[in-house]
Amino acid sequence: MCANVYDIVKAEKLTPDVTRLEIAAPHIAKKAMAGQFVMLTVDEHGERIPLTMADFSPENGTITIAALEIGKTTKKLGTLKAGDSLFSLVGPLGLPTELKNHGTVVCVGGGIGLALMYPVVRALKQAGNQMISIIGAKTKDLLIYEDEIEDVSDELHVCTDDGSKGHHGFVSDVLQKLIDDKRDINVVYAVGPIIMMKVIANLTKPYNIHTVVSLNPIMVDGTGMCGSCRVIIDGETKFGCVDGPEFDGHKVDFENLTARNRRYLAEEEVSLRNFKEAG
Repeated sequence: MCANVYDIVKAEKLTPDVTRLEIAAPHIAKKAMAGQFVMLTVDEHGERIPLTMADFSPENGTITIAALEIGKTTKKLGTLKAGDSLFSLVGPLGLPTELKNHGTVVCVGGGIGLALMYPVVRALKQAGNQMISIIGAKTKDLLIYEDEIEDVSDELHVCTDDGSKGHHGFVSDVLQKLIDDKRDINVVYAVGPIIMMKVIANLTKPYNIHTVVSLNPIMVDGTGMCGSCRVIIDGETKFGCVDGPEFDGHKVDFENLTARNRRYLAEEEVSLRNFKEAG
């Protein structure tokens, strides 16, 4: 039996450091749901890394990923062009977003997390929710999926750290204003940098607003076998890959998550340096 071939159908730069790849993967595309992810290997000698799906099309038999080029493997992804192939692709993995009519949902996203936020907002909108989206980046040139998210939102707020577009400040500022204005908010969904999700969860907790966060722990196999993606939820150990990636934000031990995600910084720096020198 021939192995699956994961050809790159389309490759483009969303920002200088973010690459979007549309990949032929019909068996994954037909089962994919919002909130799930895949594990991919660029080449035969590469590492497996988790990436959330920014889109999927059962009709076209493709999935779409967006990768921030920050380490060796994501830098390699950034060199791929249409017609190239991935060595392996496994998915869909993780539990999908809970889709039901909550009422009004505020989705908050930042950075590369906006790629995952798009299918989540779309799915929650299709489930009948009133969708308020708050998106942020350091500067307007680093905003991704703005148009796509706006198309599936009832209300969109844009934030930039430098004030180059929208609110000059953080996504948490806008969420706080919505709460202060007595807006009816049933659920908050947050995805992005760990510190951002922690701030959002801490903000909503005093108001008892149910808050869901999509976590990004280090993963090795993505199927619960290795235990590398352990996270502490309400004092109990869970696996981010099979029990998540979405959890109740008010129950997440963010300090533990931050510490665990820094375990291999030294090794990552060496790997990236060697890759650059070899190139």
